[in-house]
Amino acid sequence: MTKSGQGFGFGLGKMKELTEAFKKAQQVQEGAKKLQEELDVMEIEGTAGGGLVKVFLSGNQEPRRVEISPDALGEGADVVSELVTVAMQDAYAKSTMTMREKMEELTGGLNLPGFG
Repeated sequence: MTKSGQGFGFGLGKMKELTEAFKKAQQVQEGAKKLQEELDVMEIEGTAGGGLVKVFLSGNQEPRRVEISPDALGEGADVVSELVTVAMQDAYAKSTMTMREKMEELTGGLNLPGFG
């Protein structure tokens, strides 16, 4: 049994904090779903060789397509392979930065530890 008026250790202030935490969690969940949809339709381009090779990823880092200029093909397989790798790395770096920025926008006003 508890003493009269003490309840279970959740005073009115603690309940308010708990309610706020649930609201924040719901906001993040809704925002994350919206962000996922936004990233799905986004297209991020990575380039190499001054545009001789282009790699396109979704905002979720899913490969979309690769474009190789006929001029690059004349350079040989080894050069094309290197250009594709560099373009992929460029696209990946850009998509990672984009995802990080979008997550910071999503969580920035929520005062969550480790975010924004």
